[in-house]
Amino acid sequence: MQHAFLFDMDGTMIHNMMVHHRAWQKTLNDLGLSLSLEEVRQSIHGINTEIIARLFGDRFSVEERTEIGNQKEAAYRAIFKDNLQLIDGLEIFLQDAVSQGVAMGIGTAAPRENVVFAVDKLSLHRYFSVVKDASDVQKGKPNPEVFLKVAEALNVSIQNSIVFEDSPTGVGAAHNAGCKAIVVTTTHTEAEFADFPNVVRFIKDFTEITVKEVLELM
Repeated sequence: MQHAFLFDMDGTMIHNMMVHHRAWQKTLNDLGLSLSLEEVRQSIHGINTEIIARLFGDRFSVEERTEIGNQKEAAYRAIFKDNLQLIDGLEIFLQDAVSQGVAMGIGTAAPRENVVFAVDKLSLHRYFSVVKDASDVQKGKPNPEVFLKVAEALNVSIQNSIVFEDSPTGVGAAHNAGCKAIVVTTTHTEAEFADFPNVVRFIKDFTEITVKEVLELM
């Protein structure tokens, strides 16, 4: 039976969520909306255009939402480019998964420019044969579309897949897809996932788990 590991990217593979939060905080402040970092952490999730629509209603056109999102992401990449690295233990974990024949894909709400930025700079194509981003879906997480598309492209049943996530929204997407989830606690506390019965393990990084242990959880 073929198994698959489906990975979120930001906060799950790369410890970058605070950079995103600060970039969002500045962007929103420039638009007249002042939020604390904690308020940003709680309210900013999903696809950029959906975030802006949720916060500002119809104040901005679709084109303006897209441009605001692009400006925010350009600021994020400029800030983070010299500090980009995988979360501790992940590279060894990925190498082990490949050696054991596990199919792996990335399903992220990040815009394509950020995904290319990370995947190319970290040479992740050797581990992931499928990468789906915000431009590949109609609905962002917690809609399960992105994970369903990754599993389909890997030619693996979603029921034989497990999702690695860092956010309640992403774990919700995994739950809606019918997947168990392992949570990396880079961004949210364990208590924030109390409503999700599909969470089977919490880890602070990938030094705390092995491929063998994940396969036994599936």
